[in-house]
Amino acid sequence: MDKVLKALGIKEINDGCATGQNWFSNGEIIESYSPVDGKLIAKVKSATEADYQKIIQTASSAFKEWRNIPAPKRGEYVRQFGEKLRIKKQELGQLVSYEMGKSLQEGLGEVQEMIDICDFAVGLSRQLHGLTMHSERSQHRMYEQWHPIGIVGIISAFNFPVAVWAWNTALALVCGDVCVWKPSEKTPLCSVACQNIWNEVAKENNLPEGICNLLNGNYKAGEFLSADVRVPLVSATGSTRMGKLLGTKVAERFGKSLLELGGNNSIIISPEADLDVAILAGVFGAVGTAGQRCTTTRRLIIHESIYEKVKERLVKAYAQLKIGNPLDEKNHVGPLIDKDAVKNYLTAIENVIAEGGKIIAVGGVLEGNGYESGCYVKPSIAEAKNEFKIVQHETFAPVLYIMKYKTLDEAIEMQNGVPQGLSSSIMTLNLREAEQFLSSSGSDCGIANVNIGTSGAEIGGAFGGEKETGGGRESGSDAWKVYMRRQTNTINYGTKLPLAQGIKFDIN
Repeated sequence: MDKVLKALGIKEINDGCATGQNWFSNGEIIESYSPVDGKLIAKVKSATEADYQKIIQTASSAFKEWRNIPAPKRGEYVRQFGEKLRIKKQELGQLVSYEMGKSLQEGLGEVQEMIDICDFAVGLSRQLHGLTMHSERSQHRMYEQWHPIGIVGIISAFNFPVAVWAWNTALALVCGDVCVWKPSEKTPLCSVACQNIWNEVAKENNLPEGICNLLNGNYKAGEFLSADVRVPLVSATGSTRMGKLLGTKVAERFGKSLLELGGNNSIIISPEADLDVAILAGVFGAVGTAGQRCTTTRRLIIHESIYEKVKERLVKAYAQLKIGNPLDEKNHVGPLIDKDAVKNYLTAIENVIAEGGKIIAVGGVLEGNGYESGCYVKPSIAEAKNEFKIVQHETFAPVLYIMKYKTLDEAIEMQNGVPQGLSSSIMTLNLREAEQFLSSSGSDCGIANVNIGTSGAEIGGAFGGEKETGGGRESGSDAWKVYMRRQTNTINYGTKLPLAQGIKFDIN
């Protein structure tokens, strides 16, 4: 790991704040311990309020210059950033895996998401289209255009320590915005590595300080962003609780927030499903990233006619899972992020039993050789009812709840019967079932899939969900519009001043 850290420019003690290549910080030390082996990786100094003010002032100045650079030229700088990521993919993927705990394949996949969104943003830089409308007044032209919004605050969670930042940053940059990133204090080294990679692009192109800025710190740093009128947009990924607090604070000052919050995702398994596909999707969806994805499969809603068969196959599949060091590609499941996450996992199991559930794949904390960090747990399956309090809650751990249904209408009602609305899926080869699930009376989630799982979103589509998931959209489609302000323009090229709606107003 020492070679990886050196290649990414990470030192034993790192400044946690940056305005481009200018590093500084005067706050407390954040120690980053790996959940893989419990070892201290490195330290990062956090931000003070004075550090924050310096970052915002520099970003404000940079925005005035950056917004006037043509969008295709901004896209060229993002393209170069993507090329740097291709070169550093192995090292950054290893760091993601080691600092966060997800498998190496998932760490590399996360960096690939960064590369993909850079490619998407490059094309987008030539497609920031407005509309032209016909005016009701003679010799008038009316159209709309999109302008950069300003400073974009980005608050990201530990489970995707680099990709979510890139989703926001790549689009914001081509839109003409500048960014201030407040990463999770649980994965600060990933943010330092990303800032170093961007700094290479900035230095080679003589770009101004303050385009991409880094703000490491605890929740206070996030509060600085949410309360600051100089930050017109705050994009935040995390818990529903965090989103409610942040969204309220931003709304109080009439700012905009992009919220991507909790998920309580389900797969409906029809009697007409391909069970080989369904089992694989369900198991990966439930145990991938040790159950710490917002798109993790939390619930399997299984038709009563195949329930016992599916349950038997699930238990058999779970028995084959290899749990251990995520950098070893033979392992399927790595550790939880920390011991607090382990406590939440154990509490979830206790609660489902207390409510009358039955554990059919027994979990527990792993101990002994290779599990010294205390963060490794066995994925668990529980028979439960959809109305259980614990099932209604997002359990950010590898605990899968399974339940029966009789009719598709009932299954869809169960799927929708939780406060969250992020991702959903149905496994069926029946066209009518699939179309009903995707119809307006089907899934109420922002993502609805057929014959694939709930996780593994591609950057080409807008990512996000409804209800307590927050309603925000990141990544593809027209998600770029949230990073800009819309302006309607009307031009009178005639010699008279006709008023709209035929209103008459004459003066001598």
